[in-house]
Amino acid sequence: MKIHTSRIPVSTKGNSHPVDLTEAAAGVLSESGMTEGQLTVFAPGATAGVTTIEYEPGLLHDFPEALERIAPADHPYQHDNTWGDGNGHGHVRASLIGPSLTVPFQNGRLLLGTWQQIVLVDCDTRPRKRDIVVQVMGE
Repeated sequence: MKIHTSRIPVSTKGNSHPVDLTEAAAGVLSESGMTEGQLTVFAPGATAGVTTIEYEPGLLHDFPEALERIAPADHPYQHDNTWGDGNGHGHVRASLIGPSLTVPFQNGRLLLGTWQQIVLVDCDTRPRKRDIVVQVMGE
């Protein structure tokens, strides 16, 4: 088994901004030279998550709206009382999404569904520059 690790630099807008990482992740897979195994995408930090959604205008609107209903920005969070940074909702949202996603691949292609993309969701309150870790394991 081989392991290949790379990073994808991403600039986000914050406030539950989704970013499509599918093409960049497929590029890392291609540069690894592996044909079968698993690819993991990991967002270091506590205010971003990685998931899959259909990356289309309706869901790009609906997904942040759903996060606002689940963990409203204007709710009082103890984290904000402790640190005073106002991003308690971002921590809660990111923890619900999760920091990583693993996708199998075969014949050098990610085994995603037709309408399924790998998406980073930055839940912090401000624009961020993030280095997303992509690790490919396989043969």
